[in-house]
Amino acid sequence: MPDAVVIGAGPNGLVAANVLADAGWQVEVLEEQPEPGGAVRHDRGVDPDFVSDVFSSFYPLAAASPILAGLRLEEHGLRWSHAPSVVAHPLTDGRCALLDRDVEVTAASLEAFAPGDGDAWRRLHDIWEKLRPDLLGTLFTPFPPVRAGARLALRLRAAGGLRMARSLVLPVRRLGEEEFRGEGGRVLLAGNALHADLAPESAGSGGFGWLMTMLGQTYGFPVPAGGSGALTDALVRRLRSLGGEVRCGQRVERVVVRGGRAVGVRTAAGDTVAARRAVLADLSVPALYGDLVEPEHLPAQLLDDLRRFQWDFATFKVDWALDGPVPWQAEQAARAGTVHLADGVDELTRFAAQLAMREVPDRPFLLFGQMTTSDPSRSPQGTESAWAYTHVPHEIRADAADEGVTGSWNAKEQELMADRMERQVERFAPGFRRRIRARRVLAPPTLEAMDANLVGGAINGGTTAMHQQLLFRPVPGTGRPETPVPGLFLASSGAHPGGGVHGAPGANAARAALHRHRPPGLARAQRLLSGRDRTGTRR
Repeated sequence: MPDAVVIGAGPNGLVAANVLADAGWQVEVLEEQPEPGGAVRHDRGVDPDFVSDVFSSFYPLAAASPILAGLRLEEHGLRWSHAPSVVAHPLTDGRCALLDRDVEVTAASLEAFAPGDGDAWRRLHDIWEKLRPDLLGTLFTPFPPVRAGARLALRLRAAGGLRMARSLVLPVRRLGEEEFRGEGGRVLLAGNALHADLAPESAGSGGFGWLMTMLGQTYGFPVPAGGSGALTDALVRRLRSLGGEVRCGQRVERVVVRGGRAVGVRTAAGDTVAARRAVLADLSVPALYGDLVEPEHLPAQLLDDLRRFQWDFATFKVDWALDGPVPWQAEQAARAGTVHLADGVDELTRFAAQLAMREVPDRPFLLFGQMTTSDPSRSPQGTESAWAYTHVPHEIRADAADEGVTGSWNAKEQELMADRMERQVERFAPGFRRRIRARRVLAPPTLEAMDANLVGGAINGGTTAMHQQLLFRPVPGTGRPETPVPGLFLASSGAHPGGGVHGAPGANAARAALHRHRPPGLARAQRLLSGRDRTGTRR
């Protein structure tokens, strides 16, 4: 009997399993799909000569994560690769904002839009450098982050106190207007804010856009060499080297609760896998509380709050095998791994407004990935493995382009939407479609079929909006990996701090499980060994 059963072999589940295995626990991971990885997988399904990331691709949060750094995955085969520049945001008039790991290159790009904007970028970066250690500590630790939060509060005070806190909760449109005179800095912040489901006018989108750009400035947007699945492979190899087990093709349909605590799981095949100490769930919140745990084991308030749970937007993705590099009108875009495609902040607002009205956008904002630019091993020399995704409503009321897309996502609608996305690329890269060798369309139902956590194509485990973050994530009054069922821990992006490949929800859940089973008196002994008495003061 294993000490712990982990449901789901996505990155959070695998991180949780590794943390438990490091503590000497015997761990078994059960995964529904035929291979591990969740939304961190690659294949050659577009063209045999091209490696395509099926879901996620760029990992700034992984590069910044002290959790993944502590696992030392490079010793298990992981290598990171970077494009020459991080993010480009071209405009249809040929200008381009460029985020580069060299602060001076980024500043020069923004200075070209308006005098003084280069210095404005340097000021924002200086604030980031002051806040970065404790900001990341706050981000990657369980809520409430007492120690890191206290240190961050002191650093915030030194960086301007309430004025800085105000900046972080501003809508990204307003933050850009206050900090930059030209369009370059504004669109760079706003495009990065829309990596989440935050409109340019949403409270907190300024802080999120600033965080993403600063992560890119410091860490880049790296990719695993050879394909995104190389990150998964390293996690699995590390776990197995510690005696852990990963079993695929095992769909869990019930958490077994006995005597008021989780004692194992039952699979769709009818097998029961007992857990001596804990069950950890790398699952969406509605799946865990709505399907796997019987209602009688959950508080009525939780079930009521669950009806108010909000998903992030659905995702529509297209992969391409290109016979040559993308013919960008703006030369700087050829250097970047990630390219944002929207003609200014107003077009981003228009896109977000159409989503809010449950319309399929007519000019979809695209996040475009140039994977061979980022990692030359992805396709033959002189070609490009590329993808783009955009967001669409879960429930569609109208098609803003009046082409009849209803959300049935049959073959015709998938082709219509993919063509629309290619037309958007053509606005910034005339001649793009002539370089397409092959393409693959991944509509929201397809993404969910390949990873059940991506409900309707939602990729962040729930909205990033402020009403479902911190102590409101996944529902009000939670914010931690513990669940109402003793022995059961939430280890997915549905828990704080949310989406992204950084391992924090998995690590937080594993540490909570370890803490629950810490032998009595161990904490006191550890304090004595470290030279601290019960008050925490050093002797």
